[in-house]
Amino acid sequence: MAATDAAEIEVDGRTVRLTNPGRVYFSARGETKLDLAHYYLAVSDGIVRALRERPCMMHRFPTGVDGEKVHQKRLPKGAPDWVRTVRVHFPRYNRTADELCVTSPADVIWAVQMSTVEFHPWNTRAADVETPDEWRIDLDPMPGVEFPTIRRVAAVAHEVLDELGAVGYPKTSGGKGLHVYVRIRPEHSFTEVRRAALAFSREVERRAGGLVTTAWWRKDREPGTVFLDWNQNTRDHTIASAYSVRGTPEARVSAPLRWDEVPDAEPGDFTIATMPARYAEVGDLTAGIDENVFDLRALLDWADRDDSVPDEVPDEPPEV
Repeated sequence: MAATDAAEIEVDGRTVRLTNPGRVYFSARGETKLDLAHYYLAVSDGIVRALRERPCMMHRFPTGVDGEKVHQKRLPKGAPDWVRTVRVHFPRYNRTADELCVTSPADVIWAVQMSTVEFHPWNTRAADVETPDEWRIDLDPMPGVEFPTIRRVAAVAHEVLDELGAVGYPKTSGGKGLHVYVRIRPEHSFTEVRRAALAFSREVERRAGGLVTTAWWRKDREPGTVFLDWNQNTRDHTIASAYSVRGTPEARVSAPLRWDEVPDAEPGDFTIATMPARYAEVGDLTAGIDENVFDLRALLDWADRDDSVPDEVPDEPPEV
């Protein structure tokens, strides 16, 4: 198919017109915009579960991932009337934005038509955008850290989650790190969720034998460590969702894993070329997340007993 042709995709009783379907988006193997759409159709239940009714920032690559990236918070003009939005407020600037709010696979394919590769949702839902229902654990390697170290830290995090009685859902980041998501009751503010995340991170840091840092400033982080980025639970901070493709030439995917897969997982194994068959075999590994809701109060009690966790965690780093 020529890059300048158009394709029509039928999904959820709607027809989405895909322009330039033959345009190469991923240079490593030559996958196209149409290949990207077919990937998202193959994992449609999973990607919709990850995004459902959340404000979502779109990372768009109009000429493919080797070109310019556009961070799109506001829904682009000209969207069909069936594409929903949710309004969010940015207190620092006293501005609002109507962000994409996915409720069906058709919304995802329409976003692909708008050159969206990555989906970065909030950890809140449209019904109450100020109260998180998702706690996110981000294992972010410092320069020089290889993935085997990430796996070792993930094992410690899993141990601590088990002690708390929390069910964590791990996934590759699609880059060099790993994420773990925990569904929580929507009862706490962003600040409280961050404070709980800091308490958890400090406990993992104590147990990980020098492999972990929780230092806010990059200059204070020891080389060769994994940063447990508790700040990813800050208001308006987003990370790529489960099943989101990443803007890499290899078309890597942020792939959900079983815990017993983590010790052998390699991020490069999960791409739009490999994930459809994996999804057909194992299904959506996040399917039970909404049934496994953790009461964050237990972790906030840890924070109250931990002298290294301040009573108030500021949204901005301290002055230095």
